[in-house]
Amino acid sequence: MKNTNARPEVRARRGEFGAFLKSRRARITPEQVGLPTGGRRRTPGLRREEIAQLAGVGVTWYTWLEQGRDIKASEHVLAAISRTLRLNLHEHAHLLTLAGVTEPPSATECNAVTPSMKTMMAKLDPYPVIVSNARCDVLAYNRGYCWLMGDLDAIPSGERNLVVQNLLNPEWRARTVGWAEHVPRIVAGFRAAWAEHLGEPAWESLVKRLAAESPLFEQLWNRCDVTREPVTTRRFEHPIAGPLKFHVTHLNAGVHSEITMSTFTPADEITASRLPTAPGPR
Repeated sequence: MKNTNARPEVRARRGEFGAFLKSRRARITPEQVGLPTGGRRRTPGLRREEIAQLAGVGVTWYTWLEQGRDIKASEHVLAAISRTLRLNLHEHAHLLTLAGVTEPPSATECNAVTPSMKTMMAKLDPYPVIVSNARCDVLAYNRGYCWLMGDLDAIPSGERNLVVQNLLNPEWRARTVGWAEHVPRIVAGFRAAWAEHLGEPAWESLVKRLAAESPLFEQLWNRCDVTREPVTTRRFEHPIAGPLKFHVTHLNAGVHSEITMSTFTPADEITASRLPTAPGPR
């Protein structure tokens, strides 16, 4: 049964858990799992009873799971459901997070940029470097990154967010080669991280704002796609330097930290030769 006394963030997590299961169930065809295709289907994908049968769980119990009821699922059962839904590694991790099986990262490290990080960023200039948290807020950046993407100092601190800028800033879109392929990845990564912060006002307000201001974000968000696979190669079209290609290395501040330093190393000699020799605007 539903527990109406549960905390708002717990209810939100259960609701998202059910929505995620439904979205993954809808994309699987009977042919993929060896089921007969005869008969009309009112909804795309498999039926709940088919998922339950294939995963070896009760139909009622699985229905309650999709409805966000107050029931517990073991890692063993979740693994069976994950295999049935053909989840990839990132989707499986997302499922466990929503089920409350995984331990969330420490909140105390979410906004700390250490002096050593700042020193590294300065030393790596003119290579672009940023430090961001799980919410995709840009916490720090060097002159090289400003040269690559535009003067971040001119952007209000509350707007320095990778999802916001990629979706709502035309300059970032113009400078990003393969923008149409890049944005779904960044939204999927944001959604995977969001699962560990359900109910937190800062996260929820950001989701609401993006959904209101960007139809594309709302469309991508409703797809429920998730990934934790970092982007390792990026291409840009600089308004002065022209085409650029970088290898991106992501360094985490600690095992349970949500702070990531991303460094952009020239992927070829042409890119290296086009970087500014003198410090750019900061």
